[in-house]
Amino acid sequence: MLKYLKQIWNSKTLRKKILFTLFAIIIYRLAAHVSIPNINLENVKEMFNSNQLLGVYNLLTGGSAYRFSIIMMGLAPYINASIIMQLLTVVVPKLEALSKEGEHGKKMINKYTRYLTIPIAIMQSYGMILILNSSSDPTKRIIENAGELTVLIPIMLTVTAGTLFLVWLGELMTEKGIGNGVSLLITASILSGIPTSIGGALSIAGGTNDTKMLYAYVGIIIITILLTIFIILITEAQRQIPITYAGRGIKARSENSSLPIKINQAGMIPIIFAVSVLSFPQLLSRIISSENKFISDILSYFSSSFNSGSVAYLITYLLLVLGFTYFYVSITFNPKQVAENIQKKGGFIPGIRPGKQTAEFLQSVSSKLTLFGGLFLGFVAVFPLLIQFIFKNQLNLGGDIPLLISGAGMIIIVGVVLELFRQINAQLIMHDYDKLY
Repeated sequence: MLKYLKQIWNSKTLRKKILFTLFAIIIYRLAAHVSIPNINLENVKEMFNSNQLLGVYNLLTGGSAYRFSIIMMGLAPYINASIIMQLLTVVVPKLEALSKEGEHGKKMINKYTRYLTIPIAIMQSYGMILILNSSSDPTKRIIENAGELTVLIPIMLTVTAGTLFLVWLGELMTEKGIGNGVSLLITASILSGIPTSIGGALSIAGGTNDTKMLYAYVGIIIITILLTIFIILITEAQRQIPITYAGRGIKARSENSSLPIKINQAGMIPIIFAVSVLSFPQLLSRIISSENKFISDILSYFSSSFNSGSVAYLITYLLLVLGFTYFYVSITFNPKQVAENIQKKGGFIPGIRPGKQTAEFLQSVSSKLTLFGGLFLGFVAVFPLLIQFIFKNQLNLGGDIPLLISGAGMIIIVGVVLELFRQINAQLIMHDYDKLY
């Protein structure tokens, strides 16, 4: 380990990139602690503690939303814009053609994504303020006189500018640092919540004389480690489909290669979609006036029936994650296009005819892998809630001890860290190559 760190430090280029990345993350964490003036932070915290969607949202912002900071929306608008652009690339022919133009097309799509982030950030800032300030109890209000434009617009513009600042910082990290800057900022946000989780769990475990709480806390640490190992194994797992490329000329040899298809092709996007759908009735119940009794009763029924501790919630959560996994993979993975690209390069899958049969074979393999990937994501999403339910209700513990990191957070961290190590190793190989030549 020390030898590896010494190699990194001896590489001047890599050392500068890592130090710049760390400096940018420090700037980000400092900005997360700058709260907007004239905000009732106690009411903000109470609101976030009572809503799961807001809790997940706070996780992705590294506690920025919990403090109502100038970057309270984090990179969520940019992530939403990226997902929308990715879906539009499949639907809109011009964007699909642009995505095939290599580096130029990628830069243009990133440019459109940044433009789309601005209106999404403005709308999301208004929605967040409306939701957080929707309590009918005046003493629970977060912002006084939020209906006045002179109060509302400055806050909206401030948090929108905060999101654009993070997008700029993330792209600067990608350009001058190491790894994907946006992904690293999100990872830093999630990791910043670990000390709070540990402190909260220790206060619960140490604040009682019940030894079961201490055993439960130790069990949570072990479970978190085992779940992280499991996520790493599945994240790296992939099906290698052999491909043979015919050689050119009389004596030319054929070349063997492979097409990797990951088990988890959708990342954590299905979990975000599923949580949004399940939490939508709760958010609507806060916005819709209580005077509309019929609609309020329906929303209250769904909010009470689908709370995070109910069996119905867990089953629905699992099914939604599985469904959104199939939906997302069907959009992002096109077997027909992959088969055409293989055929154009003179390749074929041994035992499978090029063209239609290759596309059908790839579709069959992708569907099977998507089933396992969807079940994996569903398990990772539901498992932390299931553990909390068992510890709190079945073991009769006096407090609620969550996992140190949520399942969705683990998927993000594992993916980003693995990619970061790949890039560091690639930089080290380039450094050694430059020394030899």
